[in-house]
Amino acid sequence: MTDVVTEIRSFYSIKEIHEVLDESIEQYRSVAEEYSQWLGSFLRDSEAMQDNEEWVKQMTALTKKKPVSKSSTAGKKRGKSKKKQNSTDWVQFKDLMLSASEVGEAEMLFEAIEDINRKIDQLRKMKESIAELEKSRLGKDITYITFIRDGVPERIVLRHRKDQEFGKKFQYLADFSVLQET
Repeated sequence: MTDVVTEIRSFYSIKEIHEVLDESIEQYRSVAEEYSQWLGSFLRDSEAMQDNEEWVKQMTALTKKKPVSKSSTAGKKRGKSKKKQNSTDWVQFKDLMLSASEVGEAEMLFEAIEDINRKIDQLRKMKESIAELEKSRLGKDITYITFIRDGVPERIVLRHRKDQEFGKKFQYLADFSVLQET
């Protein structure tokens, strides 16, 4: 649990940023697959789950969902917190939620898979943005000083390694660029 969640990192090419994003996406996919297998096995093997057929159907349906987009996450988070508050499988202990049930374990696995799928979606969107940046052909002598929060690049400062005229060139390009926020 010593991963740095906020960092500033310099890249010397867009290709380097793409490689890091591809590597992150692959790592998250691998973990999501591992958790999905764990959850699937858990649902098949658990006696408590077999007793509650309706719950098993709901959890199975939820695990087949596709990653959600950022815009639809806000509503889901509100609904999810209500679910946690109403769940009898979880008890509050200071700032932690505790459960000793198999249902609690399955819920935890499902929530982790959902979070990982959201992270993969964020990384894919960032990869698309970086691809668009690459099309602007800013040159080869650029250092991309990147602000990374929770493993996802959010901001990039472009620094030319040779001269200061680049700042003026970029300002000119930025004046005519329109960025769409999602």
